[in-house]
Amino acid sequence: MDPRQLLVISHCPSPNVVDLSDAVVAGAREGGESAVTVRSLSPFDANPRDVRNCDGIILGTTENFGYMSGALKDFFDRIYESCLNQTAAKPYALFVKAGQDGSGARDSVERIVTGLRWRRVAEPLVMTGPMQKVWLAQCTELGATMGAGLSIGLF
Repeated sequence: MDPRQLLVISHCPSPNVVDLSDAVVAGAREGGESAVTVRSLSPFDANPRDVRNCDGIILGTTENFGYMSGALKDFFDRIYESCLNQTAAKPYALFVKAGQDGSGARDSVERIVTGLRWRRVAEPLVMTGPMQKVWLAQCTELGATMGAGLSIGLF
């Protein structure tokens, strides 16, 4: 049986967000063991085919002006129409690195994925304020949860 495919799409404009995204990827690889292949892409590099061909997605964004990053919004603008009727029930998770409360970024992503009819499989991880080491563990756990869920067919 071919490994399941997990796509991590995250906008990483700073070293701290790179570290958070790397923790998600590492957790997903550990949780999915050999049953899940993890691909990590910038929102600018991901396309509709990547979304259609994966079995699950973890989205990562910064909070910019109370909204998701422009890079993630651009990704959604480019994939929405071609994925609308082909990716319903796709399992997804979300992490947000926020300077304020993160609700605007979280809500804006959730409105779009609701339109796509994707299925949230974990509560959004919203991290606000200055970088904290505990966030790395939380991101690792988020990735591991998605990887393990895909590996055993839960999602």
